Formats: sequence, C-alpha cells, structure tokens
Amino acid sequence: MKKPHILIVDADKDARAQYEAALQTIDVAELRFAATADQATAELRGGQFDLLAVDIGEGSEAELALLGTARKIDAELPMIAVTRTPHVESATASVRLGAGDYLTKPLDPDTLVQSARRLIGSRRREAEYELLRRQVERPYSFDDMIGGCAPMRKVFETIEQVANSDVDVLVVGETGTGKELVARSIHRRSRRAGGPFVPVDCGAIPESLLESEFFGHEKGSFTGAENRRIGLLEFADRGTFFLDELGELPMLLQAKLLRTLQERKIRRVGGREEIEVDLRIVAATARNLDEMIRQHQFRQDLYYRINVVRIDLPPLRERGDDIGLLAEYMVQRYGREMGRSLNGISPEAYQVLAQYRWPGNVRELQNVVRRGIALTKGPMIELDDLPDELVAAAGEGRTTGALGYFERRDEHLAQFERQYLSDLLARHHGDVRLAALEAKLPRGTLYRLMKKYGLDSGTFR
Repeated sequence: MKKPHILIVDADKDARAQYEAALQTIDVAELRFAATADQATAELRGGQFDLLAVDIGEGSEAELALLGTARKIDAELPMIAVTRTPHVESATASVRLGAGDYLTKPLDPDTLVQSARRLIGSRRREAEYELLRRQVERPYSFDDMIGGCAPMRKVFETIEQVANSDVDVLVVGETGTGKELVARSIHRRSRRAGGPFVPVDCGAIPESLLESEFFGHEKGSFTGAENRRIGLLEFADRGTFFLDELGELPMLLQAKLLRTLQERKIRRVGGREEIEVDLRIVAATARNLDEMIRQHQFRQDLYYRINVVRIDLPPLRERGDDIGLLAEYMVQRYGREMGRSLNGISPEAYQVLAQYRWPGNVRELQNVVRRGIALTKGPMIELDDLPDELVAAAGEGRTTGALGYFERRDEHLAQFERQYLSDLLARHHGDVRLAALEAKLPRGTLYRLMKKYGLDSGTFR
C-alpha cells in the first residue's frame, strides 16, 4: 500500500514538529508543509494528497478560502481544520466547506492520529469500493439487465447473436422476469435501433378495439371512426413491434396477425389498400403456448411463425446469487432516486431474500427494495424493513425440532456464512482479494472463514 501524502498548512514551526511526531506513525506518511494559503494552493495543484490539515487562525479568511479551493481541486480530498482559538462560526464554516474534523491546539497526538486514520481510511475505502463496483458490474451487466448465473449468460449471448438479424423472437418467462427488457435490448442492438420500438400489451386492450389498434382504420369504417387512424403495426414500420402477453391475443386477431407476418402487409379496418410494413416482431408470454395449442386456444401456425428464435428467461428463484447482485444494484440505484444513501443490505435481510421463492420475480424484488429504502432508519436495509409476509414465507418449511434458541441461531449463522462466502467467491471467480474488498474483511479473516467451511478458491475459477 502506498504511503499516504499529507499536506500541512501551518506557519508555526513548533506545530510542524508536533505534526511530524504524530503523523509519521501512519504507514510512514509523507508530509509536506506550506506556510501560507498560496503556497498550499500551489502544492495542491502540483501533486496528489490523501489528507489536508489547515491551521485556521485569527483573521482566517485566506485559510477558510483554501478549504474551498482544495475542494474544487480535489472534490474527495479529506480535510482537517485546526485552530488555537475555537469559535462556533469558524467551526461551522469549516464543516460547510468540507472539513471532516475540527481540532484545537495544542494538538493531542492520539486525537490527531485517530482523525487522520479515519479520514484517510474512508477515502481509500470509497476508492476501493468504486473500483470494485466497476469490476463487479462490468461482467454482470448487459444493457439494463443484471445477471451472472448460467441461464442469464445464455440469454445475453442469444441476444447478441440474433439482435442484428431480422428474425422474429419469442421471449418466454414468468411474470416479472424482465421480458420487455430483453425486447428493448434486442431492438437497441439491432440495425432498427433508429426506428420506433412499439410495445403492446395484448391483455390490456379490450378485444373489441384490438383490430383497430393493431391495423388502424379508415374514416367512417365503423361508428365513431370520424378520422383515418394509423395502427400500431404501421406505426412500427422500420422498427420493432413488441407483442407482450401474446397468449392473450384472441383467435380472430391471431389469423390476421399471421397473414401480416407472412406477407409483411396490412390493411386498415374499412380499407381496400394493402400497405407494406417493414418491421420485426418480438413477442413475449408467460403462458404455456404448447398447452394452449393442444386446447385449441392458440394457432399452431402462428406459434411456428413467431418462434423462430426462443429466449427462455429463468425465474428469480433459480438465479442463485443474482438475487444478491440485483438487490445491491437496486439499493444503490433506487436509493439515489429516492434521495437516500445506503450501504446495502444486512446479512440477516440478505439471508431472507435468498430463501424466499419470489413468485413475482424481479418486479417483486424491486418493490421490496423500494419499500426497504423508504422504511429503514439506518445505513442498511435490515430484517425489520422487509414485509412480514415475505419473512414468514421465507421461513416456511423449516422446523425448529428439539434445538434450543442458541443452537438454532448458530445453525442459521453457519448456513448464512457458508452461502454468503460461496456466493461471494463465485461472483469474483475465486479472486480472494476482490472478495475481501467487497466483504470489507481482512484477507486473512476471509481465508480463515474459507478454511472453516472447506471452501477452496480454485473451485470458483
């Protein structure tokens, strides 16, 4: 680890000796001194520092202004304000300008060292977290989707393979698994990205209006048709037409849609002219279309026409550690949107999330995380911030047997530790250094826990 570089702004030579005696204990820190604010500004512009300590004396306008200048040069630079004559006004001004601590002279060496260690350590942890975040998110993010499990990697690979072709795609998955995200990703990566993306929920439009919505109508074609209207299929020309909940499409409209897909032509309701359309179909369903075909509820020929390439989205309960990845990503994203800065999810809450079956899939997880962000009073989403019914459902099927409270607690703690470590190492492909950074554990501690549970980093590579 590189030596911390500390800039001291103080004209008092005796004070400099006190700084040197105390701060040299911090990883053999490299100290630089400046007697004036102008000298300090030149130092800040010419080098990189891990900490700035400024003496705020009487008539402290220049030194206070230096704090503001330092913040402009390095927005993340930790700063300590030091004074021999403390005042509420100077303390308030220092904190407002970004000082992380306000100390008084004569300097107490232990207090100075503790303050410096805390501020430098905080900066390093933030830098390490940002580096880790970039390393973690890069391999597990794909457009607007997050996932590292094998089924999701297969989904991402298929999208890349088919996006730039014009084949129609069928996306199959339970409600809330992210079928529209897949459709948008295909459109965004295709040669049609500059054209419209037109999503239609087949189950949300009344059956009596579906034909007019899809194909448009001519003026006077039916009661209330006072003007010509372009349909959604025509509007999607040169783009992508996304049919959500395809299984809800009525049989009559299935026949008309099949003809459109075969000929790439449409005819408005009440019209005689056939209009050519250049579009790609991406359809999605949560229903079993094979069973619907057997029950004569869905046309087999339409199924074969749309199902050129099929993408199967796994339910969240089968995605393993993706639950943790998604939850942590959502905490950061929705936390920013809601004006909350959180550190993540507590181990107890994470264990419950991992054990829950998630019938509503990713959409349900989004709602649970948003609720936790809104309700939590601390820096993390805790067990008490989760819905009671979710916690109860996560614990269903587990019996207490004859074990007492402490035995049962130790059993669950061991289960959590093993699962957490396994997920952590899998996420970082066995890289213990990165795993220790994310877990905020010394590497030696992580190795001892791995040995305790018989985990070998090599098996995760």
